[in-house]
Amino acid sequence: MASPEIRIDQLTGARVLLTPGRAERPDQFGLSPWQPSGPEGCPFCEGNESATPPEIEADRPDGSAPDGPGWRTRTIPNLFPALIPEFEVETGNESGPEAAFASSADPLLASSRRAEPDLFSSRPAVGHHEVIVNAPRHVVSLAELDPDETAAAMAAWRSRMRAHADAPYVQLILNQGPDSGASIEHTHAQLGATPFVPAAVARERERFNAYRERTAGASLLGEVLREEIRRGDRLVAIDEEVALICPWASRFPFEMRLVPRRPEPSFEEGDSGASMLHRAVAALSSLVEGELQMNLWVKTAPRGVEHFHWHLDFAPRLEPTSSFEMATGVDINVVTPEAAAEKMREAIA
Repeated sequence: MASPEIRIDQLTGARVLLTPGRAERPDQFGLSPWQPSGPEGCPFCEGNESATPPEIEADRPDGSAPDGPGWRTRTIPNLFPALIPEFEVETGNESGPEAAFASSADPLLASSRRAEPDLFSSRPAVGHHEVIVNAPRHVVSLAELDPDETAAAMAAWRSRMRAHADAPYVQLILNQGPDSGASIEHTHAQLGATPFVPAAVARERERFNAYRERTAGASLLGEVLREEIRRGDRLVAIDEEVALICPWASRFPFEMRLVPRRPEPSFEEGDSGASMLHRAVAALSSLVEGELQMNLWVKTAPRGVEHFHWHLDFAPRLEPTSSFEMATGVDINVVTPEAAAEKMREAIA
């Protein structure tokens, strides 16, 4: 592909600009190289449990005591939470009518016709924000975990998501490296149980439902995956459980999507994908100079939604965000997903 191209993401309807020619432009800045500082003083390392809040949950195969050594994964409250439990909310910390927050669309449209809309409505950010430490030893990348450690980490992610099944939505993310937004280098994931369904997730759900109605029950992502397997140019790898693809409208260079081969609505209710994630992150790490910096996120069914198809997406941090993306919400990707998939097929074990 020589000329710039606009593609539409099947799941969200969002536009993406693919501009491989821009990869040749002069770059005097770029993202900073990551030089990990090591385990000294790391609060997430085994033996330093007293440096964190008391654990919420831990995988302790030998039955060791809480808040001490002997764990495989460990979940603690986030010291600087974006969401706080309801019992910690100060009374009176709100403004505007409750109806404004009952609408999943535009809060202004939820206002009573007889009342003036409240242009400054707010509510406390009630929910839960947790940190899941992926391994007791000091590793800075998922690529450094062995297959069993990756499986244990993913099992912990799912366990904590199930623990918040009553939340409207549970978002699992992983930031790796300073340019990704991580503040501690020891590998860890974060979970946010939100009191609302984020707009991007609601948009996917609506498109899943619309496609299902139009096709008498077909899964949108299931159909996309079947066609990606048939075409093969964006398929990276496949096993009995999941497939790994570079999405048609990839927003970022080397963005990848791990998809269960059979439509499953909820990531947290399954057990597949750990082996493929381990292989994929190791391959991606081999293609990047220096330590791999990346973002990872899971899209799962909101509470009470039956027709969805979970997927786990991740992308390395290779390009800074520009004003165009900020102004328009349209991402510019300088690496086509076809080129990324070809390189990944050569690298993956």
